[in-house]
Amino acid sequence: MPKAAYRLLMPQTRSTSVIFASPHSSRDYPKAFLQQSVLDDHSIRSSEDAFVDQLFNVAPHHGAPFLEAGAPRAYVDMNRSPDELDPALIQGMRNTTYNPRIVSGLGVVPRVVANSRCIYRGKLPLEEVRGRLDRYWHPYHARLQALLSESHALFGEAILIDCHSMPHEALDSIARSGSRRPEVVLGDRFGAASAPEVMEVLEDAFAQEGLVVARNVPFAGAYTTQHYGRPSRRQHVIQVEIDRALYMNEQMIRPNGNFAAMQAIVGRVIARITAYGEAQQRLAAE
Repeated sequence: MPKAAYRLLMPQTRSTSVIFASPHSSRDYPKAFLQQSVLDDHSIRSSEDAFVDQLFNVAPHHGAPFLEAGAPRAYVDMNRSPDELDPALIQGMRNTTYNPRIVSGLGVVPRVVANSRCIYRGKLPLEEVRGRLDRYWHPYHARLQALLSESHALFGEAILIDCHSMPHEALDSIARSGSRRPEVVLGDRFGAASAPEVMEVLEDAFAQEGLVVARNVPFAGAYTTQHYGRPSRRQHVIQVEIDRALYMNEQMIRPNGNFAAMQAIVGRVIARITAYGEAQQRLAAE
């Protein structure tokens, strides 16, 4: 099993209300899980947000915590509700209400990876699924909630940047429509998860780097954005999706020649949003 529920990188001094989290970049695949799967070691990684942790892990140098899930997305998905349990995968589960994520095999314990490829030969015992949630999902979200509460206590607000990557092909339909293909998609549940000014700062930070930025289409944010985004309480969440083709070879799952340049771009974006979090603290103090 993965070594820990999460990895937390903390700054020497926490100077901003901003927190960064990467729920899908873990590469720590349990040996027993790989033996349990019908997929090979390479295919199982296809829905992983590969190397996103390496793009954003400079956050502590800018005064912000960086939280990374310890379990891979194919093993347990931190960006799903713990009750998104798939009856097509889990023994003894019954269909309750319709949920498109569960129907497509992308519940909290996924049944499929990218391109709807099945992970398992058969069903999983409910006890095993609950064990994964207890070992990994609940500790990760308990730590995330603690970080948000700490930001509120220190700065009077919390801004969570939920860090993801998206397959290049996920944007093909937008390109075919004649619109510019987004390179970054920012999701705030169409304004429900973040105040407009926070979104504007982050959008402008990416746009100033020459990237094509879109809001909420085709990714508006999932569980983390919906659950934690409470702008009326000064708690803002924005999901960031970066086109994988900008920094990696998707087929080989390796960084490409643009990786260092993309790291530098993300570092400058981090600097701008964390500076905004610092400025908000100064304004509140005045």
